[in-house]
Parts: sequence; structure tokens; C-alpha cells
Amino acid sequence: MKIAILYMALGRYTVFWKDFYTSCQKFFIPEADREYYVFTDAENLEFANNSNVHLIHQEKRGWPYDTLLRFDMFLGIEDKLKKADYIFFFNGNAKFLKKIAPKEMLPDDEHDGLVAATFDWTPDKFTYDRNPESLAYIPYGEGKYYFRGGVNGGKTEAYLKLIHTLSENTKKDLDKGVIAAWHDESHLNKYLLDKNPLVLSHYYCFNRERLFNSPKVKIVMQDKTLYKFGGHKYLRGLTDKKISLPLYLFKRGLKQIHFLVPKKSWRKKIREYCNEI
Repeated sequence: MKIAILYMALGRYTVFWKDFYTSCQKFFIPEADREYYVFTDAENLEFANNSNVHLIHQEKRGWPYDTLLRFDMFLGIEDKLKKADYIFFFNGNAKFLKKIAPKEMLPDDEHDGLVAATFDWTPDKFTYDRNPESLAYIPYGEGKYYFRGGVNGGKTEAYLKLIHTLSENTKKDLDKGVIAAWHDESHLNKYLLDKNPLVLSHYYCFNRERLFNSPKVKIVMQDKTLYKFGGHKYLRGLTDKKISLPLYLFKRGLKQIHFLVPKKSWRKKIREYCNEI
């Protein structure tokens, strides 16, 4: 069984590659033949000489186009991807914590050959794109799950069809001057709206740092705001200054206070302020 793994390491996001590769090799269906296709603007990366690591040169396009146009990048190696039995995409900051067996993440025809991870949200919290001008538009009252963009995949034929459709839809939106609310994630949710994918719980795309040691968590998204990574703005290239430990701790404190504030309007202001500093 051959699995093609799509991974993006553009700009400063290369900092996550080592954790991703080593943990994926150890825990993600280790009995499978896994080939890593790494889209990067770096001249070299650790493990690049390994036989299952393939670097694909990709110029950094800037935010949000590095993520929005990822489907175009993937189509550039379609001939290579067709040789795999399954294709998976993982966010750059993904890290595997527990062994994952084939039956957990490999979909069958019953699931339209697709698999995706969800947020543990109720429908009233779904952040679908609500702009009727976008091809990612989903009206209120529709949708059973909200799928995260950071963990998804499927059988090769089914996933390549997904890539083609989302590439076309994002380009049509851009031609109209429209960008979906959550970029590729919004288009993914629209595509899966009338499909029956294998649904992974939020434990396969987890972002709650305090529960990393939970035996249920299989894949965690490392916190991009952490000072050891330089902070979110630094990673995106919006600043050349890494976040300091005192400022990081201050922001963490504000985020904890945010949960205790009764008014939603004030909670929103705190979130916005944390993003600004």
C-alpha cells in the first residue's frame, strides 16, 4: 500500500518539518509505503536525502495565497500522485502523538473515498462561508459537520477529483475578486457538504495544548503563537521580530481571561488585541 503525503514548508514554516516527518514516520500507518511531497522555497531541508522525501520547489506567494492556492500546487505533481493508493494532506504544524492504524483513517467507497477531521462544534458555531458570491457559500441551516483544512485525504481517484474541483473553484472566485472566509478550508467544507466522508474526530486535528497528554489525541497542531517558533506574525513573514517570552506569556494570560468575560463583544475585542500585539 502506497500513501502520498502532501506537505507545505514555505518561508519560516520549515521550522515544523522535522517534528512532522519524524512523528509521521513513527506513528502514521507505519506499515505503509509513505512518500512525502514537500512544497518548499527552501534550498534544502533535513531528511531531503531520504528516499521517500521529494522536494518540489515552490515560490512563496504570501498570505493568504500560500494556503488558498495549494490545490494548484498539488496538481503540478498529479502524475506522481496517481501512482499512490491514497493521498493525504497535513498542515505544516501537525505532529503525530499516537500510532494510527489503517482502519482509522483509510476511507472506503462507502465514504466516497474521502476522509477529513472535524472541529468539536455544534452547528450554531460553524464558520462556513456565508457570502453568496463565493463558490464556497453554504447557507445557514445546512451542514452536519465543520471540517478542518489541516487533515484530509482519501483514495487517489477521489482525492484528485477534490483537488481539481477546489482548484477550479478558488480560481473562479479570484477572477471575481472573491476570497472565501477561511480560504481552502471554506472550499473544502462546500465540497464535502453533499459527500459522506469518513469523519475523524477533533482528536485527529487537535489544538488544545493543555490536553496533549490525553490518550485520545492522535494528531496535534502545534501552537504557531509559541515563542519558540517566533510567533504567528513572524511565521507568516509579517514581521522580522520574534515574539518575546514576556509578551507571549502576557498574550496567553489575556486569552485565559477572555474565556471568563461575559460579553461576547468584549471577548472579540480581546481576541483582536491579541492578534495585533
